[in-house]
Amino acid sequence: MEEEQDQSNNAQIMNLEVPYHLENFIGGELLAPRGGKYIDNYNPATGEVSGKIPESDAQDVEAAVQAAQQAFPAWSVTPLEKRFTVLNRIATLIDENLEALVLAETNDNGKPLWLSRRVDIPRASANFRFFATGIMHFATESHQMEDKAINYTLRQPIGVVGCISPWNLPLYLFTWKIAPALAAGNCVIAKPSEITPVTAYLLAHIVREAGLPDGVLNILHGTGPSAGEAIIQHPAVKAISFTGSTRAGARIASVAAPVFKKLSLELGGKNPNIIFADCNWEKMMRTSIQSSFSNQGQICLCGSRILVEASIYERFKKEFVERTRQLTVGDPLDEHSRQGAIVSKMHFDKVMRCIATAKQEGGIILCGGNVVQLPGRCANGWFIEPTVIEGPGPDSMTNQEEIFGPVVTLQSFQTEEEALQLANATQYGLAASIWTQDISRAHRIGAAVQSGIIWVNCWLLRDLRTPFGGMKNSGVGREGGWEALRFFTEAKNICVEL
Repeated sequence: MEEEQDQSNNAQIMNLEVPYHLENFIGGELLAPRGGKYIDNYNPATGEVSGKIPESDAQDVEAAVQAAQQAFPAWSVTPLEKRFTVLNRIATLIDENLEALVLAETNDNGKPLWLSRRVDIPRASANFRFFATGIMHFATESHQMEDKAINYTLRQPIGVVGCISPWNLPLYLFTWKIAPALAAGNCVIAKPSEITPVTAYLLAHIVREAGLPDGVLNILHGTGPSAGEAIIQHPAVKAISFTGSTRAGARIASVAAPVFKKLSLELGGKNPNIIFADCNWEKMMRTSIQSSFSNQGQICLCGSRILVEASIYERFKKEFVERTRQLTVGDPLDEHSRQGAIVSKMHFDKVMRCIATAKQEGGIILCGGNVVQLPGRCANGWFIEPTVIEGPGPDSMTNQEEIFGPVVTLQSFQTEEEALQLANATQYGLAASIWTQDISRAHRIGAAVQSGIIWVNCWLLRDLRTPFGGMKNSGVGREGGWEALRFFTEAKNICVEL
């Protein structure tokens, strides 16, 4: 008990300040990029450069791989109780340094401070805690061949694996990949998005404080073409877990698949929110606003295509637009802001182009669609009004291509069959929400919608034990629960004749 108290006291005084120049984390050390190159990091709320991050390349990846290879023999046979202790300690340190991580996440990503505090950082600690516990209960099968033999399965760590995460939920999704890989006994080369690198940098301090052995986790910063490409091409990296765009996922698959690396790809989405007339109106409306515009619509699970039964369409449209107009776009550090900044200038420009395309396709902007100019420190930040569009057909670019911003479209349907046709009318199949009080209909639609995740009368209600991933162009493989631990291990069957 005294030892635990001492650790807690030490954690509370951790120095998690963010330096102007971030460093890579290789073999337990914070190091400058070997090539000496840095790229700018921006605060999206101000549009100003907030620091520099390493532009890592093949030299840095090689150093990280060597460190991981040296650490793997010991970590792969570390008792599960010891792995649990270290990973659970990381979770505790994330919790105890919540406010420093919350501020860093908001300044780096542009999301409201309250959202980082309520969702992102708590989920990061939950990821470590879940897989720390999960590996203690991870079991394999045995099969008896009557009186002839018994077969049993071993699940062994792969070795050195690569984890590449996106910018929309930076620490949340970074830890979602790292935690199961480490729990399963692998050593990790991890690359956060170059757009939102800061909390990954701070995590390096936390894992070192928690006692994770040197080289078990290596964190490299930089762009996809430089650092990311070197990770996926390195022959010693035996598996790649990636979350990001479908375009980038296709590139990774083209490199990794021919050399038989294991792949888990969580890619884009164009998710339908299917609303029937018999829904719980208030809950549906409240949740639909949330599922449309949370994190400025920059969540792969957001319902960007809202499909509404014709008999309630006009009522829905009127109230949904009214509620959307009430969302306050403001300084992410202001607790009253409901919407923050778009993550980067490049993405800001993309979202505005998509809105312009919707107009060209005959779309009617029911609300929003404009740049928001804020006073004070955010005068040069990247803000867009929450936008609701009516009119483009199901085959339009607006309803086919992922926008990944505070933009949703409205479409109506007459029958279940038409609702299903609209829901399945894209190349994506990540998630869907269904709103109805008819349980039989919910089961029918849920089974027929081509998506890997279906929510009925809710959204983003996540049980970490369940499989997570999409169909069609939304990805390959599943994350979460036993699926993640299976991905990060190799199955070996042993047959013993009796």
